[in-house]
Amino acid sequence: MDSDRKYRQHGYQDTDRDSRPFRDGPKPQGPRPPIDITGPRLPRLVQHVAAARCFNCATTLPPGIDFTGACPKCNAELHCCKQCTHFESSTRFQCLKPIPVRIALKDKANQCALFAPRVTIARDGVSSNGHAAPPQPSGPPAPRNADDARSAFDRLFKKT
Repeated sequence: MDSDRKYRQHGYQDTDRDSRPFRDGPKPQGPRPPIDITGPRLPRLVQHVAAARCFNCATTLPPGIDFTGACPKCNAELHCCKQCTHFESSTRFQCLKPIPVRIALKDKANQCALFAPRVTIARDGVSSNGHAAPPQPSGPPAPRNADDARSAFDRLFKKT
């Protein structure tokens, strides 16, 4: 055998592979062409909101809440390890900060000086009055009975 290759097909081990041009041709030189502004539009972006949530019921806590108190919905104590930013169950004493002694009950109130409330970033559609806007149904209202559905179908395919 005059070659050390087992098969005689042409392929990636050919010697002239460095001399071949790029797959899609040579790379273009110079500045890129401008982006086409007539393309698809970006979706309307939703506002990002930073808010603290209760560790127990996940309700959004009002801004400026006193964390020495309790959750307004489920009455869980807020100044506890599970509500803290530094709480991590996979670390020593389940805290990212070096604490001298382990706090046994993570969901009960404590007097830790390193406590910082956990704040989450969420996407939220907020109306002008500051409350979350309820989702608006798109399109026509849902039919109430079979006759409404039938009349809507007939209006859709009505010949003019």
